[in-house]
Amino acid sequence: MTLRARIQTAVTLVYPARCLNCGGLVESDFGLCSACWRETEFISGLVCDRCGVPVAGEDDGQPVECDDCAMSQRDWSQGRAALVYGGQGRRLVLALKHGDRTDLAHPASAWMLRAAAALLEPAPLVVPVPLHWSRLLRRRYNQSALLAQALAARAGCDWVPDSLIRSVQTPMLEGRSRQERTDLLADAIRPHPRMGERMTGRDILLVDDVLTSGATLSACARACYAAGAKRVSVVVLARVTAL
Repeated sequence: MTLRARIQTAVTLVYPARCLNCGGLVESDFGLCSACWRETEFISGLVCDRCGVPVAGEDDGQPVECDDCAMSQRDWSQGRAALVYGGQGRRLVLALKHGDRTDLAHPASAWMLRAAAALLEPAPLVVPVPLHWSRLLRRRYNQSALLAQALAARAGCDWVPDSLIRSVQTPMLEGRSRQERTDLLADAIRPHPRMGERMTGRDILLVDDVLTSGATLSACARACYAAGAKRVSVVVLARVTAL
């Protein structure tokens, strides 16, 4: 056994791998135990090509849209999601977003990479959904930027954390209607005065933690196009399936 392997074995004995969700023992770092894995609804199979929500039917190779996307304006081209926002999936998102569990960004980016595989050719510029500076100051990190950074590293893509800025401090959107969200975000997100030019002529992959109504991602997509982006797609960690 090499010295490195001995050190790793010793570390494992002292600090055994724990489930990301419940803290139970698991075989490897950054994993879920079997119980939490079963209770986490990963999205697979046939999905809406615009938002990534699971849809009924068989995959015939043609893009499909869910009813929500068919009735709503989407300012991006394609979208994917790794998890359904419910149960363990919701708890993981909230732990990352509000519980200082920044360590979750690493494994979450692997799940998002699998979901977004169809959106990564040609390699896009990865751009996170921005936080207003005042909220960033209180929270100390932007969970979307952490996910974007980890995803870009896994996919071998460029990323720019400040391509977009949230110039207006909007109130919390949770619990608000689709129209209220759209109205509040109408002029809230813009290209960064200097960094935004890096989006010109590029395919953009927007990254966020949750897709609910799509109002935030639509506002971001419009800002990307205002900066000269060629095409905008989105990927999120979790998709809300019941509004």
